[in-house]
Amino acid sequence: MERTLIIAKPDAVQRGLVGEIIRRFEARGLRIVGMKFMQVSQELAEQHYAVHRGKSFFEPLVKYITSSPVVVMALEGTNAVAAARMTIGATKPNEAAAGTIRGDFALEIGRNLVHGSDSVENGQAEVSLWFSEAELVSWPRNNDPWIFEG
Repeated sequence: MERTLIIAKPDAVQRGLVGEIIRRFEARGLRIVGMKFMQVSQELAEQHYAVHRGKSFFEPLVKYITSSPVVVMALEGTNAVAAARMTIGATKPNEAAAGTIRGDFALEIGRNLVHGSDSVENGQAEVSLWFSEAELVSWPRNNDPWIFEG
């Protein structure tokens, strides 16, 4: 089973869309193995966006993600990274398909509601950055056989 990190960003929290975002991932069949409501520290934001350090949008990203609380989730499932990214939609909301989170609820790239890991490797690294092992609970659901093969 893959794991992926999802962040319902400050705009999602402020707009009251967190429940809808969680619902879409659960309806897709992804299993929540970690979740917390938190205020992101400057240090954690800089670590998370370290790959963008030196780019013109690094500071605005850090400032934005630390501007208001977020809901952070670790999701688990078959092809979790790809499934989550398809559920989220394209990074630019005007390119996101209808039926995706960004396609249905976002207008601008700087207010695109959700972060999702972009690769299996980054999913593992990001989940480890945002959650300790003690905060993650891998658990079987009664409906797992109806979602996952084998």
